[in-house]
Amino acid sequence: MDTKVTIPAPYARTDKRSQLYRYGQLVLLVLAAGAIYPVLYLRQIYQTSMIEALAINDQQLGYLYSILGAAFMLSYLPSGWLADRIAPRLLISVSLLGTGLLAMGYATLPDFQVLLAIFCGFGITTGLTFWAALLKRVKLLASKQEQGRFFGVLDGGRGLVEALLATVAISLFTYLTHDRGVGLADGFRHVIHLYAYTCLALGIVLGLLRDPQPAARVLQARQARIKGSVLQDLKQLAGLPELWLVTAIVFCGYHFFWATYSFSAYLEQGGLGLSATMAGVITTIKLWMRPVGGIGGGWLGDRFTNLRVLTWALALAGVGMLGLITLPKLHIVSLVVVLVVFIGLMTYAIRGLYWAVLDQCQIPERITGLAIGIISVVGYSPDVLLPLINGWITQHIPGMPGYQIYFSYVLVMGSLGVVAALALRRRIAKRSLA
Repeated sequence: MDTKVTIPAPYARTDKRSQLYRYGQLVLLVLAAGAIYPVLYLRQIYQTSMIEALAINDQQLGYLYSILGAAFMLSYLPSGWLADRIAPRLLISVSLLGTGLLAMGYATLPDFQVLLAIFCGFGITTGLTFWAALLKRVKLLASKQEQGRFFGVLDGGRGLVEALLATVAISLFTYLTHDRGVGLADGFRHVIHLYAYTCLALGIVLGLLRDPQPAARVLQARQARIKGSVLQDLKQLAGLPELWLVTAIVFCGYHFFWATYSFSAYLEQGGLGLSATMAGVITTIKLWMRPVGGIGGGWLGDRFTNLRVLTWALALAGVGMLGLITLPKLHIVSLVVVLVVFIGLMTYAIRGLYWAVLDQCQIPERITGLAIGIISVVGYSPDVLLPLINGWITQHIPGMPGYQIYFSYVLVMGSLGVVAALALRRRIAKRSLA
């Protein structure tokens, strides 16, 4: 009996109706991605206030983000498997609702043991049921010529959503703590509530929307079950050198992104000595670079090749990081602030491009979700490592020297990302000549 399944290609057409559908779906994905992650990473703007409100120290903060990263690592591979079998809309809706409910618990400012459980839960709701479903959906929505701009719009657009929410949140926080005289803990609690309600509202909306392509989704899930086993699929993917080079790029590039989480605390140190509010304002401005870096990087990638632009972005982020290490000795605060914003711009360009490069790895569509899972397990392992490294260094070497050592490590790893990108460019060029 012939078990071959033919999957409709609803996104292959180029007529206006198809384009409206694809871009409409992309907008929904951007809103979901922009709303779900900020509550996990409030430390990038509120680290000092967060530590005070939760009554924890730098090392305990590192433990929270390490367990979040560990949950991510355990979730990414099965996340890819789920994305090949279950409608992304349902997975994304469940993720938003789960994250919103966990955030409501987070807003009670519980003790450290409960916080560990909440952060582990965040890892599941934003990793297992969300991540691969989001990326696979975007990859299928985009044509081969649109990969750069679609992934750029995803990261830049979600950055725009994050920046809008962050601007509202920092305004609320400043109003409550400065104008109303509310304590930092209560101000931080209101910020968490803002993000929690946003996630819950979007989760309900996406859950109520009807999938306009149910038949295609059923057939896709059926094909994924029919074609081989998970072990066979893993073996096939493991034999692709390009896949591992993309993994190395994601791993090294993600170090730059993780470093941006410490910019707020860094700006409050030593000779820089900015207030918590001013540091929060500057890091919020940095968040506004995400739509510029993501969308601009994606557009440049489609024009000059994604991999070339990605390589330059990695290199320039490294130059900016070198500046953060050396410039505080000169006490040039304004230039340091410019570098913080510039590194944010380059980092967001990197994030907008490294998944677009996946299209050059010749991965079968039916196991794209599994490929995303493999890359994510290794590529995002800094989620486990860096909180521990950062927490230990800043706890035992307080102040500016600790951040300079931490940023030096990030610079070394980011430089290896440039090497991996150059190696991938060379391999793709050789393949095209074969």
